[in-house]
Amino acid sequence: MGRRILARRKGRGAQQFTSPTHKKLAPAMHPKWAPGKTYMGVISALRHEPGRGAPLAVVRFKDEPQSHYIVAPEGAYVGQEIECGDDATLANGNTLMLQHIPEGMPIYNIEGSPGDGGKFVRASGLSATVLSTDKTRTIVRLPSGHQRPFSPRCRATIGIVAGGGRPEKPFLKAGGVFHNISGKAIKWPVVRGSTMNACSHPHGGGSHQSPSKPTTVSRNAPPGRKVGHIAARRTGLKRKK
Repeated sequence: MGRRILARRKGRGAQQFTSPTHKKLAPAMHPKWAPGKTYMGVISALRHEPGRGAPLAVVRFKDEPQSHYIVAPEGAYVGQEIECGDDATLANGNTLMLQHIPEGMPIYNIEGSPGDGGKFVRASGLSATVLSTDKTRTIVRLPSGHQRPFSPRCRATIGIVAGGGRPEKPFLKAGGVFHNISGKAIKWPVVRGSTMNACSHPHGGGSHQSPSKPTTVSRNAPPGRKVGHIAARRTGLKRKK
């Protein structure tokens, strides 16, 4: 009997494969506000959170005892005043509902449903664009180019996510990749199964690097065998008609 393969160990969910939540600062979400009210705040600090490419801004709102963490916009600085609410001005870093944001305005941290705090366009250097708004929906062009409808009552922040150009700097050593991955729930490095010994992976062994067997497996396969194309409907290239 061979050793437990990497996929088997990942499925067990030990501490080595879980997210390092103790390194996280706080959820970066839109603050909750009462209808028809605008909240004034000041950025008191800019923080880095391991595993997150975009920096976080610590905002202190007036008449609020606790600080809030938001995804920092490009150009943010300590002492910058921001507004959140229905009557907020159209300025960088302010948060409004989509129905109050004009067409062509760059936005980020868009809510999927009203009040969820923000789900879309949160990575460093990204921004979306408002295309059109009516009474029932707002069409937004996401960074992928896809046009998606949102509720006009969903909130978003004006501007571009800070930290743009971060992936452009190359990793010169493997140690840099190690420290970058250490803040995320990713096992690194990951070795191909065909390079392993036969006792370490179902695709291992043989006189050359090849699975040497079909890589499709049943959905009900045991954990040590469940690698490759799991319950695949089809494999390979499609034939041209």
